[in-house]
Amino acid sequence: MTKAGNTAAERLERLRAGAEYLKERLGSRRPEIGLILGSGLGDLAEQLEDAVYIPYEDVPFLPRSTVEGHAGRFAAGRLEDRDVLAMQGRFHYYEGYSMQQVVAPVYLMKLLGIADLVITNAAGGMNASFEPGDLMLISDHLNWTGANPLIGENVPELGVRFPDMSEAYSKSHRELAKRLAAELNEREQLGLNLREGVYAGVAGPTYMTPSELIMLRNLGGDAVGMSTVGEVIAARHAGISVLGISCITDMAIGEHLEPLTHEQVMETANRTKPKFQRLVREFVKRIGGG
Repeated sequence: MTKAGNTAAERLERLRAGAEYLKERLGSRRPEIGLILGSGLGDLAEQLEDAVYIPYEDVPFLPRSTVEGHAGRFAAGRLEDRDVLAMQGRFHYYEGYSMQQVVAPVYLMKLLGIADLVITNAAGGMNASFEPGDLMLISDHLNWTGANPLIGENVPELGVRFPDMSEAYSKSHRELAKRLAAELNEREQLGLNLREGVYAGVAGPTYMTPSELIMLRNLGGDAVGMSTVGEVIAARHAGISVLGISCITDMAIGEHLEPLTHEQVMETANRTKPKFQRLVREFVKRIGGG
């Protein structure tokens, strides 16, 4: 049964109100690429030209981000001569929001006409060959959050009832990112160590126990984090193509697990920012043949 106040028509009405507000604030800007910038990675939004910044709480029906390291606002402007809409920080399921609230910005992007989305996060590396500071292209994910943003009445204007997830993360986008990383390493001696693997999404907010990490690794996970999977499900439901990138901020090896703090995660993410930002900028420049 659909909860009162949460029918498909009511959800669509709320999203359209949010999209109309954003269009008013964007003026003549017409973003074609979306960016979700995770913990410690939001500084890229400060590099936009002709930028306008819109706090999440100013947008009708959106909650506010409460996580340290997340600015909690949209940034719209030009990046590598492309119109982009970036999220400086995101909403998380563990903040107490519903999964539908968490993914609402993705649907706002759809209503604004965005067709490609770069989703980033900070993650723990469960693959023993990884090192802190590596970037991992997400090839697939394991949804261990216990939730799905599509549960409930479907909104046909946003997507089909049963969306296909056989290629949740665009293969062509990943291939482009790998080519660009190789070019940057050769041309600029960037020293970018680009991996590829499966992201295990969990609800949080606790970091995982050793046994939980061993389980997720045995199930095929290469990195673990507390975001992304809901946003990707919503993006694919909405017909948006996704490139996912994890910044490996710590090693999450169950047999050799050491205590971890959010400050440590942020420190590694901040240290890796220049390489991350260079890759994303080049991807934005070149996607679609640009």
